[in-house]
Amino acid sequence: MIMQRFLFPRWSNPFLLVLGAALGGGGLFAAAVGGLVTDPVTLNIGYEPEQPVPFSHAIHAGQLKLDCRYCHNTVFDAAHAAVPPTATCVNCHSPANDQGQTALAAVHADSVKLKPIHESWKTGKSMQWKRVHNLPEYVYFNHAAHVNSGVSCVSCHGRIDQMEVVYQHEQLSMAWCIECHENPNDHLRPKEFVTKLDWEPPADWDQDAFAEKQRAEQNIHPQRHCAVCHR
Repeated sequence: MIMQRFLFPRWSNPFLLVLGAALGGGGLFAAAVGGLVTDPVTLNIGYEPEQPVPFSHAIHAGQLKLDCRYCHNTVFDAAHAAVPPTATCVNCHSPANDQGQTALAAVHADSVKLKPIHESWKTGKSMQWKRVHNLPEYVYFNHAAHVNSGVSCVSCHGRIDQMEVVYQHEQLSMAWCIECHENPNDHLRPKEFVTKLDWEPPADWDQDAFAEKQRAEQNIHPQRHCAVCHR
């Protein structure tokens, strides 16, 4: 009995080439798209949640020159920068003032926009501000340690004083933090100018010389051990 050898049809060779190209291309596409959508820049930068009150930092911190510490009053003393209570808003935007006008400047606010603040003041329930800069729960960040070392708010938050709506300016990823800890000199400034977001050094300023002097005087040695941030 003669055994007949099985022969693949002629179309199988080009089919295998097409299949291989499809699998290879699909793998590259998945890697590219997966890398893009999970990249910190894609995930984080530009995050801009809608707040219960359309608070403009461009007006308050920019035009009116309110210091960051007026609202975030624990930033030099605690790990967390306090979210301002309703009482802070009412200092200027009192419900008793029907025009929603501050006592210090002719800055008008639509009474409809201020209604949530006045309701919060009336009921005693806190404003439900939405967190913009959201680190994972397992990441520890100490605001006081950074600003007392001379790291300005600008380094992490950008020019908040120019933002109508606050958004995440930096990626705040682990690699981004490590890069700063390895090369902190460019981010240091005199402590008295930490919250002055538009501060520019004098023309004859030597940043490296200043940074090295400040690091020596204040014993600034940024740690890179995992346990410093992951607790």
